[in-house]
Amino acid sequence: MAGIYIHIPFCKQACHYCDFHFSTSLKKKDEMVLAIAKEIAMRKNEFEDDLIETIYFGGGTPSILNILDLKFLIDEVYKHYKVSENPEITIEANPDDLSENRIIELSNNRINRLSIGIQSFFEEDLQLMNRAHNSAEAKKCLEIATQYFDNISIDLIYGTPGLSNERWLQNIQIALDLNIPHISSYALTVEPKTALHKFIKDGIIPQPDDAVAHEQFLILVDTLGKNKFIHYELSNFGKENYFSRNNSAYWLGKKYIGIGPSAHSYDGKNRSWNVSNNAIYLKSISENRLPSETETLSKTERYNEYVMTGLRTIWGVSLDKIENEFGEKYLKYLIQNAQKHLDDAKLILENNVLRITREGKFFCDGIASDLFWV
Repeated sequence: MAGIYIHIPFCKQACHYCDFHFSTSLKKKDEMVLAIAKEIAMRKNEFEDDLIETIYFGGGTPSILNILDLKFLIDEVYKHYKVSENPEITIEANPDDLSENRIIELSNNRINRLSIGIQSFFEEDLQLMNRAHNSAEAKKCLEIATQYFDNISIDLIYGTPGLSNERWLQNIQIALDLNIPHISSYALTVEPKTALHKFIKDGIIPQPDDAVAHEQFLILVDTLGKNKFIHYELSNFGKENYFSRNNSAYWLGKKYIGIGPSAHSYDGKNRSWNVSNNAIYLKSISENRLPSETETLSKTERYNEYVMTGLRTIWGVSLDKIENEFGEKYLKYLIQNAQKHLDDAKLILENNVLRITREGKFFCDGIASDLFWV
């Protein structure tokens, strides 16, 4: 079982916090669609024995593509790979791209899951982030989308300067009132070389407050927990049967191919990534060369990766798997380094599986790094 991720490297405008690879110039869009289709075909032998369970359009903003482009790329996957009978096919979209006609078009094709970048239902937050949509569009697109799609995820961001706990709770409540079955939620992070980083450095916007972000994270965890959401990964909450199959595959170490500029791939032992440059990507594909680099993961890297992804999820870190796949030395090291976090109730050990507790969740990345083999 495997997945295909397709990176569409275009956006209408740059969000102040974003450091993903994209271009706001659409001049090469048609050329890029053809190059992505060609890469899909070029890489068919990598997964010839694997059934494709998920196809995921990420970006950038995949909803910038018209329906014919999307249909063409999905058809290319079906042409060159074995696709399961009931695959999850997701497109990331922004509210300003989702008119009723557009939603109907998407629902009439093979796409069966929408991941919508709401980020906030409030004007002041959207303006601070430089989002292309407004509050009314955020609500309106979901009211329409829920009529045509059952499987919808939205993104929400907490910890933004000026976001009160009360307004954050209202954000969550609006999503609950709209009966959205999956929420991905992230603390605002300040990445180098972003507009947000510059505004904070210049004193135009205050630095996000970690203590406030922690409070808002716990509000999110507790509110969604009371509303039958399962907190199955640190930033992801889904009702039963609505977990993202695509993202769950990453966290469970399944294989995936990443197509398009900056996309990453994993075959169980090797990780590869495409160049994060549209012009170089296009030139390389036109010359029938894959614009990628590959590294073979060492045992230690695979151990560290399993610890990191395992702790972030409800599946946890299996001590049996550590012993069987990495050996007794790694198992002893893990238990020894986990002890202080078990003592202060940030980790729990049940049925030979190490899991993060509610109190530990916000500090998960730091706890994982304590357990890494360095």
